[in-house]
Amino acid sequence: MSSPPLPHSGVIAESKRVMNLSHFLRQAARRHGQEIGFVWGERTWTWSDLDRRVDAMAAALAAKGIRKGDRVLVQSKNCNQMFESMFACFRLGAVWVPTNFRQTPGEVAYLAQASGALGMICHSDFPEHAKSMREAAPDIRFVISIGRSDFGEDYDELVELHTGRSALTAAVVHDDPCWFFFTSGTTGRPKAAVLTHGQMAFVITNHLCDLMPGTTSADASLVVAPLSHGAGVHQLVQVARAAKTVLLSGERFDVDEAWTLVEKWRITNLFTVPTIVKLLTEHPSVDAHDHSSLRYVIYAGAPMYREDQKHALKKLGKVLVQYFGLGEVTGNITVLPPALHEPEDGPGVKVGTCGYERTGMQVSIQDDQGREVPPDVTGEICVCGPAVFAGYYNNPDANAKAFRDGWFRTGDLGHVDEEGFLYITGRASDMYISGGSNVYPREIEEKILTHPDIAEVAVLGVPDRTWGEVGIAVCVLRSGSTLDELELHSWLDGKVARYKLPKRVFFWDSLPKSAYGKITKKIIREELEAKGCLPSDKPVGASV
Repeated sequence: MSSPPLPHSGVIAESKRVMNLSHFLRQAARRHGQEIGFVWGERTWTWSDLDRRVDAMAAALAAKGIRKGDRVLVQSKNCNQMFESMFACFRLGAVWVPTNFRQTPGEVAYLAQASGALGMICHSDFPEHAKSMREAAPDIRFVISIGRSDFGEDYDELVELHTGRSALTAAVVHDDPCWFFFTSGTTGRPKAAVLTHGQMAFVITNHLCDLMPGTTSADASLVVAPLSHGAGVHQLVQVARAAKTVLLSGERFDVDEAWTLVEKWRITNLFTVPTIVKLLTEHPSVDAHDHSSLRYVIYAGAPMYREDQKHALKKLGKVLVQYFGLGEVTGNITVLPPALHEPEDGPGVKVGTCGYERTGMQVSIQDDQGREVPPDVTGEICVCGPAVFAGYYNNPDANAKAFRDGWFRTGDLGHVDEEGFLYITGRASDMYISGGSNVYPREIEEKILTHPDIAEVAVLGVPDRTWGEVGIAVCVLRSGSTLDELELHSWLDGKVARYKLPKRVFFWDSLPKSAYGKITKKIIREELEAKGCLPSDKPVGASV
């Protein structure tokens, strides 16, 4: 007898209900209510405290008209309120839209406009951001201030006012958006990658499977990066297992404080970038505090020098975990687990790899026509699987370029070996990664070109021992103009975020161009190298 036909898959996918991600917090509160869930400085919150505060803020947002699908922009340094705001938005079915708090007021104003945000939660330290956002996005109905300010209602007062009230947890399906994760393309214009409840449920499961197996409520995680991006994903994973989150007391990264917290709270995992791993393991305080509780030090966002890997492994033991992934795939492309981080080179040690495919994900190295190339042949790194985002918000052109035959095109170049280990060898775009943050040269070039004395400019990412990569600007002055490196740096300060500022500026009489009149960065790089302006060393696997 033949089997009955399966239901139409399109109908199932369209109507399939999934868990609202805020339920992770509810589960932690039910099972571990009186245990500490969050630590910041001398203050602690239990899981019940957090769930109650999230209920209250969700009710406050609902009272202000926020409904399922509405976007709420959040401009804040790491704090308990920012952490709570994620779950408050999720609980309503609203979309959490965090910014990088280091961005300028103008940059944040653009994000408010591009996301279609209807409300904003803004830390009291950023009054100019709130002002710029209101001017650029007239649809904003309200601003809530974290801390007392002149520009919005106080967050904690709203929580107190609405304590005991709870908004109904919104019903969601797989593709309902929960998070706009702002990223950028080669144009440098930020784009909102749409992350969904169903997709993120897979991402959380995948992180627990591949990055931190065995994580339970007995674990504790130290936050040393902004919660707005990868660290926010990482902390969402901790909540899924009721593992406590510990914040540094201030926005400045204090290595001694970090190791003090590791010892005090018996930290078992942290997420960071290679630059921070280097700072943590080269500081004398690494030897002054007990860090034997650490099981997973997860790093991503940039290549890591092999010598830095060796040093970290000697200091911490085999606890390093590397992953490769973009915001559009929420970090879920490859993993290099602790067992494959060897402290010494030797037979069988794969130097320079960023690991093998994450569980449930598939990598394909493709040529320009979308054909998969053989092992050890360089091509574009493409990926498919449940971790791939739903697409860019309100940007059909970007979506058309990002996908080909169902594969997401990362824009990175690389190759795999016969065993499927991935090696990143270059980037299809000019984008570079400085201290774990993506930097897009065209955005900086356009800003520099607004200076009245600059006629032409090219910005390139080059290797740097501290930050992985930094920017170098090569400028051509207008006839009769005079300008030096210090003056341009001073002029740029405040116009672009500090992590995007070029480390060095050189002035040439002209820039090399192709037959079509396009500035040729390959030749510029070669000339910089010939002039001795580039460092000779580079991180393993980095593109230059």
